[in-house]
Amino acid sequence: MKALGLKQKIWLTIMLVSVLTISIGTGLTYYLYEKFYVDEQQDALMIQGEQLVSYYNQAENKDEFRTRVEWTDNTSDAEIIYTEDPMLLSAGIPNESFSDSNLITYEERQKLLDGEKVVFIRKHPRFDQDILAVTLPLIEENKLAGAVFLYMPLTAIFEPFQSIRIILVALVTILLLVVLGLGIKMTNHIIQPVKEMEAISYEMAQGNFYKRMKVTKSDEIGHLAESFNVLASTLEEVDQKRREFLQNVSHELRTPLSYIRGYAEAFEDLADEPEQRKKYIQIINNEVNRLIRLVNDLLDLAQLEDESYPMKKEPLPYAQLIADVMERFEIVLNQKRVQIVSELEDDIVVLGDTDRLEQVVSNLLDNSIRYSPEGQAVKIILKKHGMNAQLMIKDVGPGIPEDELPQIMERFYRVNRARTRKDGGTGIGLSIVYQIVSKHQGNIKFESQPGEGTTVLVEIPLFQ
Repeated sequence: MKALGLKQKIWLTIMLVSVLTISIGTGLTYYLYEKFYVDEQQDALMIQGEQLVSYYNQAENKDEFRTRVEWTDNTSDAEIIYTEDPMLLSAGIPNESFSDSNLITYEERQKLLDGEKVVFIRKHPRFDQDILAVTLPLIEENKLAGAVFLYMPLTAIFEPFQSIRIILVALVTILLLVVLGLGIKMTNHIIQPVKEMEAISYEMAQGNFYKRMKVTKSDEIGHLAESFNVLASTLEEVDQKRREFLQNVSHELRTPLSYIRGYAEAFEDLADEPEQRKKYIQIINNEVNRLIRLVNDLLDLAQLEDESYPMKKEPLPYAQLIADVMERFEIVLNQKRVQIVSELEDDIVVLGDTDRLEQVVSNLLDNSIRYSPEGQAVKIILKKHGMNAQLMIKDVGPGIPEDELPQIMERFYRVNRARTRKDGGTGIGLSIVYQIVSKHQGNIKFESQPGEGTTVLVEIPLFQ
């Protein structure tokens, strides 16, 4: 059974159920017919026999009774034999074989002598056929004076059933045709989509995620096909992002490595130019540091994207954390002549990972300072917003086009690639921020218009 395919299993199940149903239905029909119709005929013979016995007891003479028996024999479906000599019914010797004149066995004759009725269904040697027979004793002065033997050939009983047999054969044929048609339709309904899924799955295993199933049904098979298409779309998207990620990583690595290689080769030719050698060493160091930052960010992002990555959450004063981060940017702010205007509610406490939340504030603040023009201010506001602590960081930089806002938290996505590389960004800082905020059951939102600056809203649940 395990070696059979799904189609063979379905057909085997259909055939087994069909055979079982037909067998049970046919057997039950025969049983009920024999149970009720044959019993009804037996009861009819018994009633006719009892009526004759009653007439025998009331008749003035035996000729009158014989006339009654003849009339009943002519008007009834049964054959009736009346005998005044019980010896003609059976031989007097026990276990003697039937003779041509014997109608009942010795044991059955003994029952008649005891005043009992005899009923049997069997092949009778005298009539050379299967019969249903009823024998009733005629008692006079407590003695067996005769007997009435009523019988019907079983062929006569089952003859009305021939029409039912024909109907049964017709119904069974129709049923088989219907089962065959339904079986073909059902197997096509189930097997064809499964085969199509199998073929597409093979293509997906080869790296082709572009094929889709045609959804033409609204049942479970249709829902399965829709789910399969969703899976294929998801895998296609993941594969596309994987390709883009590899391209971006290779691009990000290739640029600093090419710088390092070029300046390292040039460094060998500048033995007599110490100032120029120092400059090249500084460039090489900068590129090495950028590579280190990129690798660290990639490892950081890989950890954060892991669902099992633990966050060391504890109650912490959010305003103090933000103030500590702002203090680290003092030198950068002075160099670029950018100010920070802050409004922080000191009583706000959140449940979070100190290092990771510092990373969020640091990345967002670094971006705002980097893109703020000289002499401008970056505004930082921390306040309660419902059950959350809302952090807002607003700059007056070049802004972000509205159609690009949904993509800026994707890995390596840059609104202005050239400027970002010049300023030293790795392109995955906002992806890290998004993962950290999500792991704190918070949310992050960007609002921006080109030429009007950018506002970042970060909400994290308050510590209850």
